Amino acid sequence: MSRRLIRGFTLKFLYPLLMFAGSLAKNRKERYQRFIIDLNNRLVRKEKWRSEKILLLLPHCLQRKECDVRLTYNIYNCKRCGKCEIKDLIQIAEENNITLFIATGGSLARRTVNEIKPDAVVAVACENDLSGGIVDTYPIPILGITNERPFGPCLDTKVDISRVKEAIEFFVKI
Repeated sequence: MSRRLIRGFTLKFLYPLLMFAGSLAKNRKERYQRFIIDLNNRLVRKEKWRSEKILLLLPHCLQRKECDVRLTYNIYNCKRCGKCEIKDLIQIAEENNITLFIATGGSLARRTVNEIKPDAVVAVACENDLSGGIVDTYPIPILGITNERPFGPCLDTKVDISRVKEAIEFFVKI
């Protein structure tokens, strides 16, 4: 069985089963979502993807809540003050000549992927939005990076910039 079929099976059959199990054991749902993200990432990395049009998709919660500038819909409004990681992510996107978008949630993220039609996506989000987005946009190859939530969900989250760079390099260098 090809890796692409295995990824499709994982996302279209195993994921719903795990989400059902997670609804019965709520304390395990996030762990199941993380498992799907990690498995998807491993399967994507085992294939060679021709990726000329890459989308870097970010959650709005990476922006500091104190920031005066709302970045939703146009991340390039950022003043690049350095108080959050948005400045670094814009720089990475510019250096690699990739499309960058910030979304307020899973629905907007999915719509963005459908409108832009990238060859590949590097996505940062919480387990819930990320796992659901990976499933909903299959067969597009997505490398998912879960955000860090030191202040709880959807508030001043962070991402490991080195993981974002590495994921972009994977698609760029193939």
